[in-house]
Amino acid sequence: MAINGVKGFNDILPGEVEKWQHIEATARRVFELYGLSEIRIPILESTELFSRSIGDATDIVEKEMYSFVDKGGNKVTMRPEGTASVMRAFIEHKIHAKDPVARLYYLGPMFRYERPQKGRYRQFHQIGAELTGVAAPTVDAHVLTMLTQFFAELGLAEPSLQINSLGCPACRPVYREALKGFLLGRIELLCEDCVRRYETNPLRALDCKSPGCQEATKGAPSMLDYLCTDCSDHFAKTRNFLDLAGTGYSINERMVRGLDYYTRTTFEMVTGLLGSQSAVAAGGRYDGLISELGGPQLPGIGFAIGVERVALLLAEKDFSRRPELFIATMGEKAHAEAFRLMVELQRRGLSVELDYEGKSLKSQMRRADKFKSRFTLIIGEDELGRGTAPLKDMDGGTQVEVALDAALILKQVKG
Repeated sequence: MAINGVKGFNDILPGEVEKWQHIEATARRVFELYGLSEIRIPILESTELFSRSIGDATDIVEKEMYSFVDKGGNKVTMRPEGTASVMRAFIEHKIHAKDPVARLYYLGPMFRYERPQKGRYRQFHQIGAELTGVAAPTVDAHVLTMLTQFFAELGLAEPSLQINSLGCPACRPVYREALKGFLLGRIELLCEDCVRRYETNPLRALDCKSPGCQEATKGAPSMLDYLCTDCSDHFAKTRNFLDLAGTGYSINERMVRGLDYYTRTTFEMVTGLLGSQSAVAAGGRYDGLISELGGPQLPGIGFAIGVERVALLLAEKDFSRRPELFIATMGEKAHAEAFRLMVELQRRGLSVELDYEGKSLKSQMRRADKFKSRFTLIIGEDELGRGTAPLKDMDGGTQVEVALDAALILKQVKG
């Protein structure tokens, strides 16, 4: 009986993986241009890390985490998101002692038990960035500009940036009570999840996709009207710096985050091209998270990009690699010489393909077409005798005679 993969855990196959590599390479290039360094975090963490940071009343902790007790009796969880893990490492290794201003990025799989659907899986992949130690709104605008540049360098006109402010521990409780009062008269319209979250996390009703919740929250009070002076000033300055940078955005007063640690600036990159999965990146400030996890009182801001969703946006683009040279042969001696040339050229940095079995020339040329090779070199007994062979430019249709010398072939192919 065939054994299939676990539902919601997907293979990324050749032909698709090149697109992922392009996304990851673009992120590395852009983020490092902005001064970020890569950090690699473990997949398995203490369950307490996520319950303390994400919040016990969130759907992730309540329903979606892959948690279990290991053989040592420890409660552990496969990471459902990256920020808490990065901050745990930041505190544990005292990165802040060297410099409280840390600029870090990560790439890798996350795990949540939820219904698999387009762009949302039980093992999914994120590229994230975290910046600590700066409370100034300048860094908010800089992070958002970096994020929009990442998408621009992928050649994507969509998604677009939406921003909001969730206030701080001083002003958000006042708004929370105002929102609860508004929802109380419409509670019969709320979905089961939002009714359950009414006491613990009523803000989630604002971004719930249920038609009843969307109807119930029409005309709901805006957090922006309840911001304290400091939060209002921070949000205004963030917008000013975005304008200075020429970074486009819109304000979405209904935007909230599903994690409890967010404060002040929150944001999403959204698109209308993926149906209900409109957000392809999201994040915000978390000025109290580091101290909540036992670290110093330092502010932070970060985001995560959904790689599967970005890959869907790039669906029409071809990132498959083509070899620079295919060597076709006729006869055993020619095949041996081609093998020698292939290895030497690969050591010199040229991508080369060869039919290992030495099939018919017609079959080899079909394989060269399948690879979409940039150049083709044909070697037979006559070519061995004179020490040269025809090198054909498959794109330009031109052909030259080239010596069977790796250095000269490399020079001809590279131009």
